Amino acid sequence: MPTILRIGPYRFFFFSEESGEPVHVHVIRGQIEAKFWIRPTVSVACNDGFAQHELRKVMRLVEENTELIEHEWNKRKESC
Repeated sequence: MPTILRIGPYRFFFFSEESGEPVHVHVIRGQIEAKFWIRPTVSVACNDGFAQHELRKVMRLVEENTELIEHEWNKRKESC
């Protein structure tokens, strides 16, 4: 599971073997995690523990780093 980015307590990553799924990113802090779809707009795919206020904060971080996330996704998927 390649780490794309770390911001504060959050680690942004995806699983290399997630073929067939659209571009997305997982974000984890401790034992809680959320998955975000990137296109057509950033949206929550699932949330396992983030409170709504923190989920909104994490979503903003994903939105701010969409270009990097997509670049890393495409780079890794091309090399598989």
